[in-house]
Amino acid sequence: MEEKLEDIKNRLEQISEELGDIGMEALREALQAEVTATRPEIEKRLTRARRAVDKAAAIVSGGPQSTVL
Repeated sequence: MEEKLEDIKNRLEQISEELGDIGMEALREALQAEVTATRPEIEKRLTRARRAVDKAAAIVSGGPQSTVL
């Protein structure tokens, strides 16, 4: 079972990275378009999703950070 949990944790970490990359892309696009002075709503949602995925990865791994995030 530990191997399966490690695999899930690794996939969650990959998803977190992808969400971060997409969030950065959204910020770059907003800067290039000079749309607003505030963060784009999509980037805010992606950041919240990334935090949730990071927390899920920590919980699955059972590390001490699972209660801190």
